Amino acid sequence: MEFGRLIVAMATPLHEDLEVDFKKAASLAVHLVDQGVESIVVSGTTGESPTISREEKIELIKAVKAAIKAPVIANVGTNDTRISIQNAKDAEEAGADGILLVAPYYNKPDQGMLYDHFAAIANSVRIPSMLYNVPGRTAISIKPNTIIRLSHDISNITMLKDAAGNLEDTTMVIRDAAKGFRVYSGEDALTLPTLAIGGYGVVSVTAHVAAPQMKRMIEAYLKGDISTAAQIHLSLYSINRALFLQPNPVPVKKALELIGFDIGPLRPPLKEASEEVTRELKRALEDLGVL
Repeated sequence: MEFGRLIVAMATPLHEDLEVDFKKAASLAVHLVDQGVESIVVSGTTGESPTISREEKIELIKAVKAAIKAPVIANVGTNDTRISIQNAKDAEEAGADGILLVAPYYNKPDQGMLYDHFAAIANSVRIPSMLYNVPGRTAISIKPNTIIRLSHDISNITMLKDAAGNLEDTTMVIRDAAKGFRVYSGEDALTLPTLAIGGYGVVSVTAHVAAPQMKRMIEAYLKGDISTAAQIHLSLYSINRALFLQPNPVPVKKALELIGFDIGPLRPPLKEASEEVTRELKRALEDLGVL
């Protein structure tokens, strides 16, 4: 399965009564693919996964899968291996092309426990698995040696979304992981640096509002036009910063609203972006030329 280099972790549209708007989810997915996005992640961090129910996650996969030809990756990871296995099976049955496995949060398993957790989930399905290392949210990090070992031992663990922000560790994974294993930046601001050390692409939030720019940056780098890639990287600085001034996905939902693609409110405890963040988003979007 080819997932491409520009993947978006898609926000989940909600009605004003906070129920999931599946029709708008399909429309947002179509819009993103039209903008150059190559795959869609549903029910991830940006998709408000902690407050999306099992039934809603299944219906989101079906709605987005029916709307686009691009691959759909479903976040299925939790801090409970049994539930994660059930989620993985649900996702495969609903038509997902891949699954995303976040490191277990709160209960803080050690590296051996992490290995067993990821192996059990990946082995429960036939579709590819993407590990998700985001210690800022989970309080633990999947160490490079654990990722490398999983890449060699478990044939359908084929990707990493790396949001740890440690390029030294990322380098080690890229160097020593199994042949064909792909490392994606999980931080928009590190997309170009990750490509420069051998990474494959990005699982993006910024591409909700700047997919064409990000696609051009990646293509310029791959063609060897480093100067153009660097210029685009610099032009994305303000929007990358603004989109993380409050917890994701608070700013990105406001950014979509500002450019005319309102996808509704957020489920508590998350709330609408502050006035200060809204001003920063407006400035960044204006600088980018999309507002």
